[in-house]
Amino acid sequence: MSQNYGTKRIVTGASYGLRDWLAQRITAVLMALFTIVLLVQVIFGGPLGYDKWAGIFSQQWMKTLTFVVIIAMLYHVWVGMRDLFMDYIKPVGIRLTLQVFSIVWLVGCAGWAIQVLWRL
Repeated sequence: MSQNYGTKRIVTGASYGLRDWLAQRITAVLMALFTIVLLVQVIFGGPLGYDKWAGIFSQQWMKTLTFVVIIAMLYHVWVGMRDLFMDYIKPVGIRLTLQVFSIVWLVGCAGWAIQVLWRL
């Protein structure tokens, strides 16, 4: 005779697991390294004014690094929000609406950030 303790577990969501965990860690490390690079330039670059700030971001390597970090940050936010919605928002319609709104918002933020970055 077999014993069945508790209720059967119902798994919801996409269960991306290791891939998302690794993506969160890699993007977090990339953002931390970017912050360190930026802080080093600000701290050791002399007095900080608009010209110095614009000069930091006018260099092509810094624009490219910033672009990569913006993309990493957007993916980092998306993974976190998607997981949060899958874990805590059970009605599928509300969850889908929130996910679509998040995607639209993140794409808009990406467009705005890139426009600001390449306008310098």
